[in-house]
Amino acid sequence: MATEITDTQDVNINKNDEDVVEDANVEEDTNMPNGGTNGSLNFEVDAAKAAAEEFRQSAGKTINEAIHQVESLGKVLGSALQDRSNVVMVRINSDSLHYLDMMVEADVAKSRSKAATFLINEGIKANEEMFHTIRDISDQISALKTQLRETTQN
Repeated sequence: MATEITDTQDVNINKNDEDVVEDANVEEDTNMPNGGTNGSLNFEVDAAKAAAEEFRQSAGKTINEAIHQVESLGKVLGSALQDRSNVVMVRINSDSLHYLDMMVEADVAKSRSKAATFLINEGIKANEEMFHTIRDISDQISALKTQLRETTQN
């Protein structure tokens, strides 16, 4: 798939009719080994094409991964915001406010309120085991209070 180049020729590299077309003006160099033969030019063009293709694939993979992460975050954020019928007013420090604003500026959340909701839900998920322990102990306390009331009423 090497492009043969003689004297001065314009080389167009166009991959799958993409919008990116690179033009290079290649001239024969008489100072090159073998009197500037086409073989050395072909090698350089092929190496440049390979490097460009490797970069294109790497950039495409990185962009696809970033898109996937944003889509995943959007799904999680959407599910976290499904039921927002309760209002809680809180005071937060400047660092926390900065993080909420970062989420809004990055279009991860539409508002500070939605960013806070998302972070609260993620914090609960991350500490789910602790909340199970709290629930179990609270249930035990409630049962003991009920038992104490019943004992004192009899």
